[in-house]
Amino acid sequence: MQQDTCALVMGGYVNGYSIIQELDEKKVPNLILMDYSKGLASYSNKIKQFIKVEKNSASIKSALLSLSKDYKKIIIFPTHDLDLVLLSEIYDEVESFCFLPFNNDNVNEILKKNVQYSFCEKLNIPYPKTFILSDVNEVDKILEIQFPVLLKPNRSESQNVEVFRALELKTKDNFFKKKELISDLVSKGITFLVSEVIPGDGSNIYAYVGYRSKDGEILNEWVGKKLSQYPNDFGVFASASNQAPEIVREQGRILLEGMNLYGINEPEFKYDHRDGKYKLMEVNLRSMMWHRIGNNMGVNIQYSQYLDVLGEKLQFQTQNSTDDIHYVYLKYEIINLLKRKKYAKTFFQCRCKI
Repeated sequence: MQQDTCALVMGGYVNGYSIIQELDEKKVPNLILMDYSKGLASYSNKIKQFIKVEKNSASIKSALLSLSKDYKKIIIFPTHDLDLVLLSEIYDEVESFCFLPFNNDNVNEILKKNVQYSFCEKLNIPYPKTFILSDVNEVDKILEIQFPVLLKPNRSESQNVEVFRALELKTKDNFFKKKELISDLVSKGITFLVSEVIPGDGSNIYAYVGYRSKDGEILNEWVGKKLSQYPNDFGVFASASNQAPEIVREQGRILLEGMNLYGINEPEFKYDHRDGKYKLMEVNLRSMMWHRIGNNMGVNIQYSQYLDVLGEKLQFQTQNSTDDIHYVYLKYEIINLLKRKKYAKTFFQCRCKI
């Protein structure tokens, strides 16, 4: 017999497992996990079914069509940019029975950093000095930006080419050592966002996380701060807190509304002590690894999406900013600790006492 609804989480890593935890705590039935490999969340006793798919839209479409035989509505929670790209390719074919949490009119453009920064220009949101490198004859233009300089590929163009996630060129000498690699990637069609590096480590990064309905209303939101990353300069979350200034919330709202984004979105900002501004680093159009801290401070973004799709009334949740709340991914914190060699001995001594 066909049931009403299932919640489909795409991606079984930390962010996917955290979504499963939140929805399970809210007694959401029929939790299903879809992934390209058998990740940690696939072993959870909270999920009803695990579906392995290939990294192409045809495989995902086939899996969704199969699920539609059992469920009238499939509410999707993506955790990778690739999920968004592939779902966009089959949007028209699955929209009638799937809730796809993004604006298909602009998702592929918004995934590009240069487009995100063009919106910053229009909306008066601070961002790093930046230019787009798409012509191999303009590689030397990198020398015109004050070093250190960061290169990041446009994700939607780099899905089928092996390329670094981020490359920092601290000096001109670094540039000349990497020039051949950069030129080769550009010649293969990779477009890079080249931008100034804002001083400071991961502890200067703040985020706004909001769920915006397809009617254009922000139904729930929270702000927080990264305390550390792995790798610390240009990595992913290792630890975070619920503390962030109100300007982060204000700028986040402006971006979600000005860019006409739907679903769960996370603009990340980095504080620049040189001018006192919070500058946009990127807008993530999906759930990130550290969104679980939102639950810890009393805001249920994933559940908000679920209720909105069902047409049920949502309660706006005010985050707990009074208590100092930390959320830690211990694996990365331990690696960071061990990389600081002078603390490694202390760590093992402490471990032996536990």
